[in-house]
Amino acid sequence: MSATSGVNVLRYSALCFGVLYGFYHQRTITSSQRSAAAQHEYEHKQKLIAEAKKAYAKSKQPASASATQSGGLNQDPNDPSFDLGAYIEGFLGQKA
Repeated sequence: MSATSGVNVLRYSALCFGVLYGFYHQRTITSSQRSAAAQHEYEHKQKLIAEAKKAYAKSKQPASASATQSGGLNQDPNDPSFDLGAYIEGFLGQKA
């Protein structure tokens, strides 16, 4: 009877070891997946921010490009360096 109790101890010890190892291994897999997902989300946000910066720069660029195409006149009346006299002279010069 002592041989069967020794075998049972080994069986249950192996079972407990397997359960504990499975629990540990599942935790490491889950934590690595969470960190990979967080890294992917961070990179996605960086990409969106970079695209937004490019779009903003592109939207602001045509205003300055149109000023240089119109003979260097500042045609934005909300700009503090707007010169109404130069704008009118340039407008009349283009019509003539």
